Amino acid sequence: MGTADFACPSLASLDDARGIEVAGVVTQPDRPKGRQLIPNPSPVKLEAESRHLPVHQPERLRSDIQYLEQLAPDLIVVAAYGQILPQVVLDLPPHGCLNVHGSLLPAYRGAAPIQHAILDGQAETGITIMQMDAGLDTGAMLSKAATPIEPTDNAQTLHDRLAKLGAELLLETIPRHVAGEITPEPQDETLATHAAKIIREMGRIDWSQPATQLWNQARAFTPWPGVFTRLDGRLLKLLEVEPADTDCSGPGVVGQADADGIVVGCGDGALRIMRLQKEGARRLTAAEFLAGTPLPVGTQLG
Repeated sequence: MGTADFACPSLASLDDARGIEVAGVVTQPDRPKGRQLIPNPSPVKLEAESRHLPVHQPERLRSDIQYLEQLAPDLIVVAAYGQILPQVVLDLPPHGCLNVHGSLLPAYRGAAPIQHAILDGQAETGITIMQMDAGLDTGAMLSKAATPIEPTDNAQTLHDRLAKLGAELLLETIPRHVAGEITPEPQDETLATHAAKIIREMGRIDWSQPATQLWNQARAFTPWPGVFTRLDGRLLKLLEVEPADTDCSGPGVVGQADADGIVVGCGDGALRIMRLQKEGARRLTAAEFLAGTPLPVGTQLG
């Protein structure tokens, strides 16, 4: 069971593995997309169809259990599916339901663990394979694998690395789990944190925050929703930024603007903008932007 890109490497690995038969793939229904609202299949559906695997797309699992009962799976694997599984599904397979989760549980339960790990400035994150229960990412853990969060990482690069790591860990875990060689480890509730769903407004830059925090925000929200500020009341997307080794006169105040970038003061330190985009315009380097929109020192953003 899966929907988003994150699940595709796991599906591919399971289908390619010896001794494992993928009896069926359950994914979310096609959703309207674009101005013409054309039904758009999920990445998992496309991956499954490319492998000639049967695909089922129920609106709600609770009201469509018959398909799974007919499949009679020994094990269900879930990755980025997008629905909470009802208890009747959790109880169906003899070896339970396993989830591939993009954090080192119990940290960052929820919808957006990858983004929140970067946003919080964590040095590492990872994958947890857990045995699902009725809670939200609260099940007992079967295995973990860690990976560092590099300064060059953003949500997309870390997502791709974790998706691959999850597929690898899943294939290592399933045979041992089925053989009864793993003792599930309960999660420590005192260490649990929640990674809430990302919304567009979370990309708004608050220049009173430290430069390092804003840099983490930009990395966490690349590619979506991105980060933005305002110039003369108009939206300004910041596409590439980094902490600047200089001081500025105040939060949101331009202290330098040249071919090396636009340096803006923060609550602590300063942020250098290397690429940016006006609303409705094309993406520009700082030098290209300044050629058409001069930003005198002292200009206020925000």
